[in-house]
Amino acid sequence: MQSTADMEQRRVALQADLDAARDRAERNRLGQFATPSQLAGDMLSHARTLLGKHAKVRFLDPALGTGTFYSALLDVFSKNNVESAVGYEIDPHYGRAAAGLWRATGLEVRLEDFTLACPPETSEQFNLLICNPPYVRHHHIASADKQRLQARTRLACGVGMNGLAGLYCYFLGMSHAWLADRGVAGWLIPSEFMDVNYGASVKCYLLDSVTLLHIHRFDPHEVQFGDALVSSAVVWFRKEKPPFNHTVRFTYGGSLQHPTLDRRAPVSSLRRDPKWTRYPMTGQYHETHAPVLADFFKIQRGLATGNNKYFILSSEEIKRRKLPMPAFRPILPSPRYIADDEIAADDEGKPVLERRLFVLDCRLAEAEVERRYPTLWSYLAEGKAQGVAARYLCRRRTPWYRQETRPAAPFVCTYLGRSNTARARPFRFILNNSQATAANVYLMLYPKRSLDTAMSQDAALKRRLWKALNNIRPQVMLGEGRVYGGGLYKLEPKELGNILATAIAALLPDSAQPRREKRPDLFEDHIPRKNPSGLSPPPLGEGEGS
Repeated sequence: MQSTADMEQRRVALQADLDAARDRAERNRLGQFATPSQLAGDMLSHARTLLGKHAKVRFLDPALGTGTFYSALLDVFSKNNVESAVGYEIDPHYGRAAAGLWRATGLEVRLEDFTLACPPETSEQFNLLICNPPYVRHHHIASADKQRLQARTRLACGVGMNGLAGLYCYFLGMSHAWLADRGVAGWLIPSEFMDVNYGASVKCYLLDSVTLLHIHRFDPHEVQFGDALVSSAVVWFRKEKPPFNHTVRFTYGGSLQHPTLDRRAPVSSLRRDPKWTRYPMTGQYHETHAPVLADFFKIQRGLATGNNKYFILSSEEIKRRKLPMPAFRPILPSPRYIADDEIAADDEGKPVLERRLFVLDCRLAEAEVERRYPTLWSYLAEGKAQGVAARYLCRRRTPWYRQETRPAAPFVCTYLGRSNTARARPFRFILNNSQATAANVYLMLYPKRSLDTAMSQDAALKRRLWKALNNIRPQVMLGEGRVYGGGLYKLEPKELGNILATAIAALLPDSAQPRREKRPDLFEDHIPRKNPSGLSPPPLGEGEGS
């Protein structure tokens, strides 16, 4: 029989051939991202420290691929200690190849969908589960499949997954029924669950149904998968109820075996903290009742037109086509075209910028447009011929070329940023003195009534507020946002609203100070509750914000 090193060489070559024969876009849609060999070896070495090097292993991989983790299992554990090994693979393109490769080693490859398989009897459960589940976003999961996944996950672990959860969340929850008591599981999954709203369901499971042992988050600048812009984490837990006053190990950067940062956090902190990517940079969550930006501003994403190329035109293009200017309103260009953080306005309220853009936003019915503006009628006909009117957002508007309500905001914040930007600030607050609205590459900050009143009574307050916004420390902004592979950070409206605003409050009179309400429990909507029939509650609906 060949050595484990030789078998791994064969597997790597096989993986490369299989990947090359499959369209990359198709692999991305199916969430197929192969685990690097080094990382698989690190995970199995860590698993041995958790199980004990002499433990008898019953191994399961619910998303086998070509068998990266199984190969590492054979390398790390003694052959005599591996009692059984099972791998599920839904795609025969990889599954048949894996079955052929590992046929003589004792691995049982099951060519079927793990989410449809029946869990084993207690005596046949597995004590080591290692998996890199398919990374399929919720909008690629058909509605009927999503309902089935929610029901089976709820049955397996008692937790209802949010409708915005990716496929990997269902794999994790469903596997509870396959893992033996005190068995160990290691999951290589996107770290986004640590911050996003739908991740509360996953966190509820990790804190209440099992003992969460360790989460290692990789540096987002070091993408683990060459063909996926995903920031990754390895999650370890043991199938047993957590002990009293349990603490969880959080590590960051470097490798799983040699992290850059290493710290423990109490479960009591994790239960209250919606942002787990703060750890291990911080050791404990301290809830504060200090004011936040959402106390002073209504924060909304900018316009989602449905097709920027069609709806947003330059002043030159509007003139060339002889389109009526009353059907358009000014809109800010992309942040890369705005060099300064303050936008001046001309006498008409239009932004004084080199790149002057306008968004089509007409309230008139088509018959009225045809009668009054023949050139615009022709342009709308072009849009219909190009399929613009049939797009998702457009077909839900009346008329289809009318934009959602987004008036100009005095302050706009960039939506995406990088921590290593040359500006030293990943996100910019731009003072907008014009009447230009903004597209959804910006977050728009509208002062609430009390603040708006204070601004109307003090003309200089607007500029002082803008300076205070730009003085928010970059790490505070990054800590509230979410991160993707390559170090790309994103802020959603609620995340921006959660940023402390004590400096803003210090600028305002007592009449403009907010009244804060108590923050609800993080898991309030995710705690399983039994109804009188003893059945688990229905699945949660699609919540806000992925």
